[in-house]
Amino acid sequence: MHRRWKGAAAVLLTVFTLTVPTLGAQIVADGKFLTQEQAWVEDGTSYITLRAYAELTGQTLTWEGGAARLTGSSLELWAKPGALYLEANDRALYVDGGVQVPQGKTALPLRVLSNATGAGLYWDEATATVALNTVGARAPQADYDEEDLYWLSRIISAESRGEPLLGQIAVGNVVLNRVKSSRYPNTIREVIFDREYAVQFEPVANGTVYDDPTLSSVLAAKLCLEGANVVDDCMYFFAPALSPGTWIVNHCTYYTTIGAHQFYL
Repeated sequence: MHRRWKGAAAVLLTVFTLTVPTLGAQIVADGKFLTQEQAWVEDGTSYITLRAYAELTGQTLTWEGGAARLTGSSLELWAKPGALYLEANDRALYVDGGVQVPQGKTALPLRVLSNATGAGLYWDEATATVALNTVGARAPQADYDEEDLYWLSRIISAESRGEPLLGQIAVGNVVLNRVKSSRYPNTIREVIFDREYAVQFEPVANGTVYDDPTLSSVLAAKLCLEGANVVDDCMYFFAPALSPGTWIVNHCTYYTTIGAHQFYL
């Protein structure tokens, strides 16, 4: 993966970034206005229940293992209430705020669901209408670069094993931010093993970067490669309990703390 790593994954994520007014917005699916029980706008984000989407598209919605499962000719989607992600065709997509279950109905942001299913999503400002088009939609299949997923999941696992999912995503974000930066190498592997200013990541020095990654770190790596970002442009982090992080503290701008790590711009 080269510096302009966003490529197709980010295009899918940003096909439609929906920010609409809460009051007066209408949601239309394949030319049909949806009811407030089926779809709604809350805090500038549009949502739809999986039940409404299944009825609209003729797909099958079931409940298995504590998660909603939506299946169709080109789609297998899993969404667990409260989870910060959904899985679709072996992809992992970030759900800001988590999968919602208002009044017992599993609901997802339309932007995320359109990404997962390949449906078109549009905003008509003149009529304050959100329009969803599912006709002919084909859900994208997982298409991660094998080397990128291999190394990103391993550095996440080695650096943040035991950390919350947000913290694992944040570590992956730092690596990808460096890939995008002209100050660092152009690929994930090269960033991880960069030694221009000494070893950049402790797991490279102690060899734990070669250990098999945890399942959660593979999930976090997929989310990062799909465009999930929880630390903006941060390119540095350290764990205060293990290191004073003197250079980072003296030369960089503090951004946030997630779990055991502090992140800096």
